[in-house]
Amino acid sequence: MKKLLTNHWFITFITLTAATILAFVFFYLVPQNSANIALLYILALLVVTLRTTGYRYGIFAALFSVICINFLFTYPYFHLNFTLTGYPITFIGMLAITLITATTAARLKKQAAIIAEREKTIKEAEREKIRANLLRAVSHDLRTPLTSIIGASSSFLEGEDYLSEEEKRELITNINNDSNWLLNMVENLLSVTRIQEDGQKVKKSPEVVEEVVSEAAGRLKKRLPDAQFNIHVPLEFLMVPMDAILIEQVLINLLENAVIHSGSDRPAELGITENEETIIFEIKDYGRGLDDSQLDNLFLGTYSASETSDGHKGMGIGLSICRTIVEAHGGQISARNHEHGAVFTFTLPKT
Repeated sequence: MKKLLTNHWFITFITLTAATILAFVFFYLVPQNSANIALLYILALLVVTLRTTGYRYGIFAALFSVICINFLFTYPYFHLNFTLTGYPITFIGMLAITLITATTAARLKKQAAIIAEREKTIKEAEREKIRANLLRAVSHDLRTPLTSIIGASSSFLEGEDYLSEEEKRELITNINNDSNWLLNMVENLLSVTRIQEDGQKVKKSPEVVEEVVSEAAGRLKKRLPDAQFNIHVPLEFLMVPMDAILIEQVLINLLENAVIHSGSDRPAELGITENEETIIFEIKDYGRGLDDSQLDNLFLGTYSASETSDGHKGMGIGLSICRTIVEAHGGQISARNHEHGAVFTFTLPKT
C-alpha cells in the first residue's frame, strides 16, 4: 500500500513537472497566448487523475496548477496575487475537472475490475468443465483396456500349463497393445496438464511444418507398424509458431482415429494447405464416418463410436485433448462427414 502511494505521488510529480517545463516553453515562444498554458495544466490534470487512484492527487494537482499559473505566468510574475479577476473561477473550474475525471475514472476502473473478474470466473468455469469432461472420458476410456489387460494376464497365469504357444502369444500381444494404448493416453493427459499449468497458454516457437508432420508420422508408425496413411505437404516452405510436441500429439491422435476407428482398409490422408492467415491440416478417412447425432459433443470428451475396429477403444478423450491443444494455439478444430467417411480439420495461425 505504501509503495502504491509513493508511486502515485511520483506520477503526480513527474506529470506536473513536465507540464510546467512545457508551459515555460510555450510562454517564451508565444507569450501573447497564455491560454495554451492553462490547457497544458488541464491536460496534466487529466493524466494525473486517470493514472492515480483517489481524489487527493487530482486535488493537489489542481491547486498546484492554479498556483503555478498565478505565480509563474501571470503579471506580476513570481508573485502570488489572489485578487486577480477570474482567479476563483479558474480554481473552481480545475477542481471540477478533477472531481469529474476522478469519478469517471474510478467508475471505469470498477467496471473493468468487474469485467476482469467475470472473465476470470468464466475461464475458471470452462477449465473446470474441461477437467470434468476429461475425468469422465478417462474413467470411460481407460476402464475397458485395463479390464482387458487384467483378463488376459489372469488367463495366462491361470492357464499357462494348458494354453498353446499360439494362445499365449495372442494373450501377450493383447496385453502389449492395450499397454501401448494406455501409454499414449498418459502422454495425452500430460499434454493437457502442460497447457493447464501455463494458464491455457503454450510456449510457441517457429517450427517447420513438414518436420513436425514427419515426426508425428514416425511416432505413430512405431506404435502402429501396420498403419497406412498418405501425407500431402505443399512444395512451399512452411514455418509456423507452435509447440511442436503438442501439435505432434494432435496429429497422432487424429491419424490414429482415422486408421483405427474408420473401419476401412483404405489409407487415410493428411493434407496441408494454407491461406493468408492460417495453416490448415485436414485428416480424411474412407470408413464408416461419424455419428451425426453426436457431432455436437465430438470434442467434449464424451464421444464414443457405436462400433470400433478394435472393439473397445473409444476416441472421445483424444478428441477433447486435440481441441484443448489447438484452441490453446489460437486455432480451431472441426469435424464433418464426407461421402465416403469422416474429415477432421484444424487450423493454426501463422503469427
